[in-house]
Amino acid sequence: MRKIIYWMSMSLDGFIEGPDRNIDWHTVDEELHSYFNEQLAGMGGMLDGRVTHQLMADFWPTADQDPANEGPMADFAVIWRNMPKYVYSRTLEHADWNTTIVREVVPEEVRALKEQPGGDLALGGADLAASFAAHDLIDQYRVYVHPVLIGRGKPMFPAEETLRPLRLTGTRTFGTGVVELCYDRADR
Repeated sequence: MRKIIYWMSMSLDGFIEGPDRNIDWHTVDEELHSYFNEQLAGMGGMLDGRVTHQLMADFWPTADQDPANEGPMADFAVIWRNMPKYVYSRTLEHADWNTTIVREVVPEEVRALKEQPGGDLALGGADLAASFAAHDLIDQYRVYVHPVLIGRGKPMFPAEETLRPLRLTGTRTFGTGVVELCYDRADR
């Protein structure tokens, strides 16, 4: 069965974006971007909310046509275009680029998606991840901690009163100082 992997970059103080959705503090170099591409290329789909999807759809469909985006950026454009995408939105009426619009996080539907053949599913976005977590649907947390304190912004993990024991399954340090932390649910 496929896993749902919450895949997110955050500052050392726990934010995924600064004020006004600012992410210019991310330290993604060629090494890290190539690693992301390698990992994401084997995924079976991306699960995103409307805002994340629209931000991606505004840039990635044609990013590889710009000579300034050669190498890993151009490679990711191809991965993104070809990857099945599931966008959770109550308001989005139309989406291109191999995208299915889903209106609600329905646990039975998510479990049915997990049972389909293919690679694991990459979950992005704090709000959508909070909905998945509330339904106990996240199998793995893959966190990329960037070596920066930004002081304020959107937290990666919203406040909740549920205890979720996790088991460390891997770490990796990149040249920029970014650290990957992989945690699986301790009960699986």
